Amino acid sequence: MSSNTPGPQQGPYESQANPYATPTPPAQPPQYPGAGYPAAPPVHPGMAGMPMQLSNGMGTAALVCGIVGLVCGITYFLWVFAVILGILAIIFGAIGKGKVSRGEANNGGSATAGLVCGIIGMVLPAIYLAALDAALDSIF
Repeated sequence: MSSNTPGPQQGPYESQANPYATPTPPAQPPQYPGAGYPAAPPVHPGMAGMPMQLSNGMGTAALVCGIVGLVCGITYFLWVFAVILGILAIIFGAIGKGKVSRGEANNGGSATAGLVCGIIGMVLPAIYLAALDAALDSIF
């Protein structure tokens, strides 16, 4: 055979591309080092990366203990719980007010309200007991 013999004849449908064939991937642009994401901004000295998370738990605990202690103080027969919850509300309120003054919390109103409710919740049973003592002294 000679080298100048023509190849096999193409049919009328072979010149079209096969629609079910795997497409060729597009050409990838050249990859340069550092071409992905932009560089992070510089961190300045003295600036924090993220703001500090506020901890409002003590003020909220003071408010809850103060309200429950106040309700227990209004009902005479729960005066023991009122005194215990009043003490806890005063402690939590004082700690919460300290955190607010340092900028670690932002619920100063809740801490103050818990402190006041805790004080009132402790004073009411004392008033009840003083009134009961005066009533018993007048009878006997």
